[in-house]
Amino acid sequence: MPNRPDHFSDEVLTSQEQDILEEYERLAKNMKRLAFLLNEMADKPMAEILDGLRQLERKTGLVFTLLKASVYSIVLQQEIYSGGQDEAEE
Repeated sequence: MPNRPDHFSDEVLTSQEQDILEEYERLAKNMKRLAFLLNEMADKPMAEILDGLRQLERKTGLVFTLLKASVYSIVLQQEIYSGGQDEAEE
């Protein structure tokens, strides 16, 4: 084990220590992947990024409008239903 200091060369890692080292290895891989993706994004032209953000904004606006319409419909149905029950009770 050439990468370890001499005082670790004769020791055997416990399963917990091995798990921790494996987690650090996965973390290092993820950090490298993140750095690569950030570099890729930084290399894209600003216009391309803005176009993507505009598309996302339009889609988000559409989803918000549909959500508001659905909530309004549910509230209206509940008012009609509760109004019908009030008339039946009288």
